[in-house]
Amino acid sequence: MHSKLKEIDTKELQLPETLFIRDIENRVFQSIALQCLARIEGIGLIEGGFIDNLLGRDVERVKGIHVDQDQKTHSVKMKIELNVAYGVSIPEKAEEIQDKIAREISKLTGLHVGSVHLVFKNLVIKDHLHKESEALELATTTN
Repeated sequence: MHSKLKEIDTKELQLPETLFIRDIENRVFQSIALQCLARIEGIGLIEGGFIDNLLGRDVERVKGIHVDQDQKTHSVKMKIELNVAYGVSIPEKAEEIQDKIAREISKLTGLHVGSVHLVFKNLVIKDHLHKESEALELATTTN
């Protein structure tokens, strides 16, 4: 009887590996980006959708934050449209934003950030951005 067991291929007895699948909706990436942007001075998203999303009013996506996921490479690419305050150094601000968003998304999702493409759409007065950031602070503390 023992000789018959020795003839059995052990591959037939081993269980196949379990495949674990994790899907992350684009809204998660948008929310992470919003939280990062809320802590950076001198910038703001393009008008519309920003505060509404934080208050839960926009159900599909945030205007100005576009996400493209690549399931094969486990990476994400983001395109973010922003306003910047007059007098702010765009290259320095871009580096700060891109670094913060890439680090936070990688840390929270475990995915590689392939690119963070920033599009600076408009120059605005700092007072306008200050009012927008106050509204954002109020919205993030009430959620």
